[in-house]
Formats: sequence, structure tokens, C-alpha cells
Amino acid sequence: MKTKITEMFGIEHPIIQGGMHYVGFAEMAAAVSNAGGLGIITGLTQRTPENLRKEIRRCKEMTSKPFGVNLTFLPAITPPDYPGFVRTIIQEGIKIVETAGNNPSQVMPFFKEAGVKVIHKCTSVRHSKKAEAIGCDAVSVDGFECGGHPGEDDVPNFILLPRAAEELKIPFVASGGMADGRSLVAALSLGAEGMNMGTRFMATKEAPIHQNVKDALVKATELDTRLIMRPLRNTERVLNNAGVDKILAMEKEKGTNVKFEDIIAQVGGVYPKIMQQGDMDAGAWSCGMVAGLIHDVPTVKELIDRIMTEAEDIIGKRLKGMAAA
Repeated sequence: MKTKITEMFGIEHPIIQGGMHYVGFAEMAAAVSNAGGLGIITGLTQRTPENLRKEIRRCKEMTSKPFGVNLTFLPAITPPDYPGFVRTIIQEGIKIVETAGNNPSQVMPFFKEAGVKVIHKCTSVRHSKKAEAIGCDAVSVDGFECGGHPGEDDVPNFILLPRAAEELKIPFVASGGMADGRSLVAALSLGAEGMNMGTRFMATKEAPIHQNVKDALVKATELDTRLIMRPLRNTERVLNNAGVDKILAMEKEKGTNVKFEDIIAQVGGVYPKIMQQGDMDAGAWSCGMVAGLIHDVPTVKELIDRIMTEAEDIIGKRLKGMAAA
């Protein structure tokens, strides 16, 4: 399947694996790229630029196909070494970067000069237009269904994607609620040039996370995610567990007076405990509503091949038949 995204990134299928904290290691990125999609290493999980350099080189040993690096810009008391991360990405010859969080305008000149293609994650049309204005090559449009931070507008993809198509000149992919061939065809129909999957790729054999996490995704339904940190205007969609119950109870008790310090035990530094040790109640971890569409744990190649076969079948048979009728 050829779209503007496959041509831009030099990939076979219009499927991108988004950056995911303590999931987007070299194993994950390489598996997706080898299967014809675009794998992404999560930069900040590596903590230092030198660790990221080592992870990029590990990934190069596992695949000869294109892969990218996610760099998320977040406010912090002690910010990560963003200049160091940018230098490492460029020095290691990475040509695709997924940015997220705050506006990446300060780093765009460096990526542009190095010939790096930038796809920025956005949760609204206005942010997507800003990304286009500062020179991003593409946008990942995240609907309200997505795991992680869906923004504060609460607009689902059936509205957000066609609105993006009306406003943007650069290509975009759909993110949030993407799981299978039906998702891909729907995204293409609404104006996207592909799709970005996060939660779905966690439930694959190659995903370098604890089996407990994968089992939880298979068991979960579309009703099992919760929104936390709404009073802080830092909304995050997570899978419900005991840690999340504590956060929601604290938010209910304190209302608009709740502070980040009140919930830090359930959100700060919990990812290693969950993703690596399998402690499913340690705290909050990002998960999309798409968990309701996850019923198995295939290999990445099996998943991508299945998606493409299903998508082509829907387009070539079901929809074509309807149009002919």
C-alpha cells in the first residue's frame, strides 16, 4: 500500500509504532521496522544521550530498515539534556524523529539542517496547524481515545481526523483507537495517510515488557481505562488498577486543590515496576481504549500482515462490492 507517509519515510506499510515509555526499546522498534512499518525508539527512556546512542546502535544491529526516535518535550524542574539528545540523533544518522509534548520549534532548525523528517504528535487541529507552520513534515493526530495524554479538548477521531484533513496541507496519521485493518481503512477514509499504534504493539511477542502487562491488555475491555490528572490539566488515559483508584480518590477528595505532589507516589517512577517487574498495581500507566480490541499476543509481523490483509480485503471486496451495488 502506497501513501504519502510510506513514501516520506521509505516504509512498506503505513503503520507507525509510536514512542512509549519503557516499551520503545530497540527490540520493539526493530521488530516493527522489519515487518514493514516504522519502529520508534523512545528517547527519554534512555535517560542520557549516551544511552540513547547505544540503543540506536543496538537497533541498527537488528534491522537495516528505517526507524526513528521519539523525543518528548516536557516541563521539568530538572529538564533532560535535550541538546545532547538532538546531537546524538543527528550524529547517529537518524532521519526520522517523532516529537511530542511541547512545541519543538527550538530544535527544528537542527533537524532541518540534518535532513531529518519530523512528525509531531498533536491532540487538536490548532496544534497540528502550528506544527505545520514551524516546519514539521507530518503530524500524528491523537484523538480522545488514545492512551497517554489526549489533551483537554476531548474530541474523538471521527471528528478530529476529518477536521485535520480540512485544515492541513502536510500529511498526517491517525493515533488513538488504532488496532487492526478496520482502523487503518477508517483512518484512510477520514483523510489520514496511515496510522500510529501504541497500546496494540504492547501486546506482541517482541514487546520488551512483562507478560503481566500483555495479559492485562488482553483481559481489558474498552471500559477499563480511566482519565487521571484532569484537575491538573495534564489529563492522561491509563488502565484502571489499584494505583489509579488511589489517584482518583485523592482527586475526588481535594478537587481543584489537588497538586501533583499529592499523587506522585502513583505516577512518578512507576514504569520500571510495571513494565519490567510486572507489578500491575504499582501506579498509573498509559493505555488506550483500544485495549477492548486486543484479543491476542501475536508476533509483530503476524499483527502487521494481518492488518494489511484485512485492510486490503475491506477495500477490495467489501467496499468495492458496496460501491458496485
